[in-house]
Amino acid sequence: MEYSLRTKLIQKKLVIIAILFFAALVALLFVAPIPQDPAYHRFADARRFLGIANFGDVVSNVGFAIVGLWGLFRILGAATTPLFDHPMDSIPYVVFFLGVALIGPGSGIYHAGPDNATLFWDRLPMTIAFMAFFAAVIADRIHRRAGIFWLLPSLLMVGVLALVYWQQTELAGVGDLRFYGMVQFFPLVAIPVIIRLFPERRYTSGRSLVWVILWYAIAKVFEYFDKEIFDLLGGTVSGHSLKHLASAVAVYMIVDMLLRSVAEAGAQQT
Repeated sequence: MEYSLRTKLIQKKLVIIAILFFAALVALLFVAPIPQDPAYHRFADARRFLGIANFGDVVSNVGFAIVGLWGLFRILGAATTPLFDHPMDSIPYVVFFLGVALIGPGSGIYHAGPDNATLFWDRLPMTIAFMAFFAAVIADRIHRRAGIFWLLPSLLMVGVLALVYWQQTELAGVGDLRFYGMVQFFPLVAIPVIIRLFPERRYTSGRSLVWVILWYAIAKVFEYFDKEIFDLLGGTVSGHSLKHLASAVAVYMIVDMLLRSVAEAGAQQT
């Protein structure tokens, strides 16, 4: 009887998540196609240094490569303390940190010559990272095997298809960012809801996830006020360069979250 009630409660919670998704999708369909604004490629800091165009925005991507490789090392390094109770729990995080590490060169290529063609290679590893982390939260909070073996590949495929759809519509002269936008922002809405509805977890501390979202929000503010920050700081560093660094801090908070989960598990065993 107790098992049946618990199952029904979980089903009701899953219905809420499903309603949230379909509501977002339906709302999206009522929005007109959104082309890529050409002004997006005009960044405040266009200085050239050491023969590299837009030097500040290019080199600030090194933070992604560092924290992504650090995350992979902490998961895969043979000499380190294991972060996961079971090897399969690491799968979405390996994909996530690999995606983050690839943002470094992908975004660097874009900022060295910003246009729609190079922007694809900036957004591809970001899409991989977004979808992998979303699957990691679902696997930890809702259902391990479904999150890892069903949703992870499904979300990766949907994310890549949304990006390819944007690219092809741009090439056809009718650019449409709506679905890529949903891929990027829906997890930011859904993850807090999942935390609230499914409090039991092993790795995804709610407090850590709040810090992840907070740093990502700070990064978006830096991105929006790119020129204003560049002017305010006397032309030393732009908002977009700071956006890259703040985003890398958000990723570091995920590494810290996993390390804290190990400490929590050890404390519970003593």
